[in-house]
Amino acid sequence: MSEPDHVTDTGDSSADLVAMWRRQEPFWHAVFAAVWVAAVVVALLDEPGPSGRWPSLLLFAVIAAAYAVLGVRGIRQDERAGLAYQVLAWGALLGIQALDPGTESWMLYFVLFPQLWAMVRVRWAAVGTVLALAAFGVLRFVQSGFDRQIVGPILVSSVISLAVSLALGLFINRIVQEAHTRARTIDELRATQARLAAVERDRGVQDERERISREIHDTLAQGFTSVVALARAADSALARGDEATARERLGLIERTAVDNLAEARLIVAELTPGHLQSRTLAEALLRLGEAVTSETGLHADVRVSGEPAPLGGAAEVVLLRTAQEALSNVRRHAAAARVDVALAYEPERVVLSVSDDGRGFDPGEGSTGFGLDGVRARAAEVGGTVDLRSDPGAGTCLRLEVPRVDVGPVLASPGVAR
Repeated sequence: MSEPDHVTDTGDSSADLVAMWRRQEPFWHAVFAAVWVAAVVVALLDEPGPSGRWPSLLLFAVIAAAYAVLGVRGIRQDERAGLAYQVLAWGALLGIQALDPGTESWMLYFVLFPQLWAMVRVRWAAVGTVLALAAFGVLRFVQSGFDRQIVGPILVSSVISLAVSLALGLFINRIVQEAHTRARTIDELRATQARLAAVERDRGVQDERERISREIHDTLAQGFTSVVALARAADSALARGDEATARERLGLIERTAVDNLAEARLIVAELTPGHLQSRTLAEALLRLGEAVTSETGLHADVRVSGEPAPLGGAAEVVLLRTAQEALSNVRRHAAAARVDVALAYEPERVVLSVSDDGRGFDPGEGSTGFGLDGVRARAAEVGGTVDLRSDPGAGTCLRLEVPRVDVGPVLASPGVAR
């Protein structure tokens, strides 16, 4: 079996199996010592053979020394040492049998045959079993004075011994081989799990990058756009000598920059949007509408209907970011005079709609930009759906539906801003 057949796997499970084999070494040593002592005691108690007792005892000592020097290494999977030990041990045992035919040295069969299968490869163990039984059969035939009548019993006993030894050795080897196969399979599964975990980590990193990209697009980029527009308006006011308007625009620039700074800090800290800190979603939308009106002159009407309730951070972030993106697109592209933002709390869902009276566009002409892609991606994360309707000259309406899952009592009551 040879642990068996000298497996060189370095996986955790295979290493555990090898460690288990190592823990069995004391058992092998104890069995050998017990059988060897029993054989020596029996040899001492029996009548000495024709050559006397000492030659046999000397060969018993050779077997013990061979085990101590080579056999122990063979048990530890040094195949060359194990093979050398087997040759010496079987040779010495054959010598004992030749010197003292009446000795009970055959007791060592019970330890040498298992050792043979444990120390060397299966094919060599099978060959060794055949050779050992053949050698002892021939020796018995010679010691019988070439009595042909004993050939039959010798052949029968040898064949039976061979069959039992081979069957038992192959059976045990198969069990150990299956254990190693399972160990390798477990190692492969662990490796596969590790690879899948790495893939999941990479996917998580990619998803987080996309999330941060959407956060930056929906907050910082829009804030900077507002700052640029307000700075240009302030510059125009100064050129006209209108210091009051310029100061108002500078104040709006400062407030927008402060909000952007808060958003940047919260993105880094992976917190909820700055507009939602210490505010309800409705209050955040009201402030957003006021900011759009004051910054651009676009009339933004924000209305809230139904019984408001906190929806959880993720859903509220999606609704707020969608409103921000929609208002940013209206401001930059729609050339609208009015935009209506409606937040409706229905029994099973929350509906946000943003509609304007601008020039509209044909949604079928192609991509509507990264912003809408981000809106749809966010909606999908919370089980929401997005519907965009627009026609040239007829304005645009963006509608977002999010499943309603109440998470606690209402913290504040929203108002209506015009």
